[in-house]
Amino acid sequence: MDSRFSNKAFAEKIGVTGFQLLSDWDRKVTREYGLYNEEKGFGSRGTFVVDKEGKIRQIVLDNMAIDPTSTLETCSLMEKKLVVAPPKP
Repeated sequence: MDSRFSNKAFAEKIGVTGFQLLSDWDRKVTREYGLYNEEKGFGSRGTFVVDKEGKIRQIVLDNMAIDPTSTLETCSLMEKKLVVAPPKP
């Protein structure tokens, strides 16, 4: 639920550019993806890689979502049209 300016600064800090980060002010997407914590009043950090058909190919949650390594690897495999295994629970 950060502003687009905050998201841009965060992306630059972790070295990821060229990807849009979501500013979910109405918390609609956060709730739909099961990340919203009603008690705390905010959502957990999450990275979702979605392919062109709208299928989720990777989910990275909480502090692990800060490191872009696995997400970038997944995107690279998708660009090469290689199969990406679903995330392990």
